Amino acid sequence: MKEFSSHQIQTAETAEQFRGIAFTFDLCPVEKEPGFDEPLISLLVEHQIPATFFVSGRWAARHEVQLRKLLAVPFFEFGTHGYLHAHLPQLDQHLQRQEIKTAVTLLREYFGRQTNLFRPPFGEYDELTLKLLDELDLRLVLWDVVSRDPDSTLSPEHIIRTVTRKTRPGSIIIFHANGKGKHTKGVIQNVLSELTEIRGLLPVTVSELLKRRDEAIIKH
Repeated sequence: MKEFSSHQIQTAETAEQFRGIAFTFDLCPVEKEPGFDEPLISLLVEHQIPATFFVSGRWAARHEVQLRKLLAVPFFEFGTHGYLHAHLPQLDQHLQRQEIKTAVTLLREYFGRQTNLFRPPFGEYDELTLKLLDELDLRLVLWDVVSRDPDSTLSPEHIIRTVTRKTRPGSIIIFHANGKGKHTKGVIQNVLSELTEIRGLLPVTVSELLKRRDEAIIKH
C-alpha cells in the first residue's frame, strides 16, 4: 500500500478531473472500553492516509489521551458529532443547540481545535438543525457510501464489496474508529488497495473534497 504525499494531493487539486475521495470515521460514545481502534489508527498513520474524524463530545470527554494522539497527526482533520449522540429531530430548539454546540465548545476550548464540520448523529436532522448550523457557522457533512462496519453480522468481504462498488470520485465514505467495527482495519487495507492503486482515486480530507466541490459549482 502506498503512502500519500501533500504533493500528490496538490497535483490532484489542479487536475482537470479531481479524483478525490474522503475516508471519514465517526467516534460515537461506547459502553465498553477501550472505545478506540488503535490498529486502524496505526494503519492510517503508517501509510499517511488523510482522514476526517467526527468526534462525539461524550467520547472526547472519556478518551482524552486517544483524542490528543489523533489531534497530533497533521493529515487528520476533525469535525463534531453532537455531544450525547442524540436524535436531533426529537429535541426542541434549546436541546438541539446544546447537543450541537457543547461538542464544538469542548473541542475548541479544552482540546484547542476549531472546526466548522458537523455530522448529525444517525444522519438525522430537520429544518431546525439547518437553522442552528447556519447560526453557529457549521457545515453539515453526511456521506454517500455506508460501510456498515459496526454490523457484526456482515463479513469483511461483504463490506469491501459494498464500499468498492459504490465509491466514485467525490465520495464521502463512513466508517467508525471507536472499536465497534470488528473488521474495519482489514477492510480499509483492502479498500485502499482497490480504490487507490487499481482505480486511481486519492484519499483527501473532507475539507479538501468540499473545497473542490465548491470550486466546481462556482465555475459552472
